[in-house]
Amino acid sequence: MYSRERGQRMHSEHESVEHCRAKPGLRYSVSDWDTSNKQISDTAEHRRHMSHMTRQEGRALRNETTSKTNWDKSDSSRRLSDRIWDISRWRETLESCIQEVEKEMDALTLGKEETERALTATAVPLEVTVECLTLREGRRGNELVSDPVEAQLKKEVEMIDGAQRVLQQRIDKAFEQLCLLQVSRQQLTHDLQNKIEAQDIDLSCLSITVTSPKTSLKPNPLRIPIGSTTPQQWEQFSQYNVARAQEEMQASLQLREDMSVTRAQLQNELDAQRIATVFAIRKRTHHLEQAHDETQWQMKSSQDEISDMERDIRSLEDDLQAKMAPLKLVHTRLENRTKRPGVDLCRDEVQYGLVDEANQLEATILALKQKLAQAQYALQALQLHQAHMGEDLSRKKDALSLEQRSLETRSRLASAAFTDVSSGAVVPLTISSGRHNLELA
Repeated sequence: MYSRERGQRMHSEHESVEHCRAKPGLRYSVSDWDTSNKQISDTAEHRRHMSHMTRQEGRALRNETTSKTNWDKSDSSRRLSDRIWDISRWRETLESCIQEVEKEMDALTLGKEETERALTATAVPLEVTVECLTLREGRRGNELVSDPVEAQLKKEVEMIDGAQRVLQQRIDKAFEQLCLLQVSRQQLTHDLQNKIEAQDIDLSCLSITVTSPKTSLKPNPLRIPIGSTTPQQWEQFSQYNVARAQEEMQASLQLREDMSVTRAQLQNELDAQRIATVFAIRKRTHHLEQAHDETQWQMKSSQDEISDMERDIRSLEDDLQAKMAPLKLVHTRLENRTKRPGVDLCRDEVQYGLVDEANQLEATILALKQKLAQAQYALQALQLHQAHMGEDLSRKKDALSLEQRSLETRSRLASAAFTDVSSGAVVPLTISSGRHNLELA
């Protein structure tokens, strides 16, 4: 700083000398000289003060950095200890969770095997019901309906088929759940291995001191390694793994309960449905007899109605014909009155009355024609339905005979099914397409 000021003064003096040479009469005053001397003294005092301040700050910085370094080293060791404790806590949690997952996998495997055995026990009821439905396909015409018997039989088929689908779905779901549990266990194991390795590294770091021979300067130690995570992400990762494993175990427990309930309900539902089907077949014969008698009565009533409708149609036609004479009369009067001469061609009360009468007659005739058309249509519908009821009565007679045969067949097959189930002679299978492959023993 001093050299720079000296250079500036020399440069100023040189310019003054040059100026004096240019202008020989120019000189500095005493006040300027005093000012320059005072400026030099003030600058020197300021520079000394700045130097003193710098020395004081340097001493304070050495003391502060020494304390800071010792504190940071102690704080880092404390943080390493806390980190090791956190890892140990998570290690215990992961190890416990892995054991629970393995126990749940064993329990789910046993439940899956029991469900597979339950699936093999559904073939005989399905075979009996399908054969009974096939026999009842011999009904003809509109008697081949979804009556209560067929509804019960189809319900039984759907119930058994649905139970088989549910059991198969439970088996498939159990397999998928076992895979998910396996994935969760692998994820937990991988996380546990990483934490063991990380804990060993942190323990090694905690054992290193400033006097350890292993310490050295490293190139770019402050770099952030690729794949680094935050403490929140680290903890959330393990929390997610544990939470996922617990969710999968809960899902597995629910699945085992569902399989147990399904197996227990299946047999009860089959027994109840078998009783309901037999009862429906027995009622069907009585209902057919009632329907036969009802059809005969309806045919008689319809024939009476046809006779009445024919009489009413004839009455409507006669009444319609009777309205033509008054209509001709009013038309003739209106036409004749148009021939009145001059001012006598007046729209008097007679004219208005005749017009109203004509409109009323035309509306009456139109209403009679519409009603006659409706009556003719109704008569035609009655006649067509009468013929249809005659055909239906014939089919009902045949259906009565077929229903008795169906009841006998159902009784025989139910007895055979009971014997086969008790002896275990039938083994049901399901192929990969899901269709039933049934074989009688």
